[in-house]
Amino acid sequence: MSDRPVAVLKGGRSLEREVSLRSGANVAAALRRLGREVLEIDVDEHLVRTLRTERPGAAFVALHGKGGEDGTVQELLEILEVPYTGSGVLACQRSMDKVVAKSHFSVAEIPTPAWFSFSQDAFRELGAAEALPDIVERLGLPVVVKPTKQGSALGIGVAHEPGGVASSLMAALSYDDHVMLERFVPGRELAVSVLGAGDAAWTLPAVEAIPHGREFYDFEARYTPGLTELRAPADLPDAVADEAARLALACYRALGCRGFGRVDLILDPDGALWVLEINAIPGMTDTSLLPKAAEAGGMSFDDVVARVLSAAALGA
Repeated sequence: MSDRPVAVLKGGRSLEREVSLRSGANVAAALRRLGREVLEIDVDEHLVRTLRTERPGAAFVALHGKGGEDGTVQELLEILEVPYTGSGVLACQRSMDKVVAKSHFSVAEIPTPAWFSFSQDAFRELGAAEALPDIVERLGLPVVVKPTKQGSALGIGVAHEPGGVASSLMAALSYDDHVMLERFVPGRELAVSVLGAGDAAWTLPAVEAIPHGREFYDFEARYTPGLTELRAPADLPDAVADEAARLALACYRALGCRGFGRVDLILDPDGALWVLEINAIPGMTDTSLLPKAAEAGGMSFDDVVARVLSAAALGA
């Protein structure tokens, strides 16, 4: 690893800007405790010029949402030949798009709730709204409505009645031009964080998120102190914990992720596990799940940052 400064890329212009600023600040502080020179960059239209001028030895990508998790900034870093943390371009693209990710899960025979997806054009030009009753009949109620390419549970709604599906769709379409309707699976919300790459990837203990007064682990529950209880490690039978870890690794490898990631799952009342999604750049805030998992696994936050940085690379 070069002795040149580490550029911490944070902020940006996505809807997750404030979360990213908090993640980036925590990562920068850890790097300084580790003795590294740090260049904190609030990403904007001058990013390429800044990187060419400063010539960092590596970039720690702490950008969440569009531009950061979807392969965009990774493509630029590869053009500039700056090694970067986390997954490569294709893995980020696959992870960011929930429909693409779930399609890979299905091919790999990883259990994930049934779903249908539509583009905004399908509603405007092809009359897709007429198919909603058929979808509701096949998925059942309640149904989860999600933007396909947003993180931090932004734009997600749960429709309990047929009449609520359309309004949930409109809300989701305000975040993205493509939406997904997914079978609602009740149960315990779990997250398994993964470090490393390929056959050498390994998991941290599962964390359970228990939001207070919320229907699910939504944006406010994720980032407002006191709204969610995080149990790390989650209180699970050994067989369930082992299966959650196995599924997380299978997801991570199926999408070609590296460095670090987080897989979100539901443990239903019958004891079955269902994978919801994977996050290629997990949150690193004080209320984020990966740092809690690391602590439960005997790793400090600085240990995680050092390990992720040591794996910074170019390409897949």
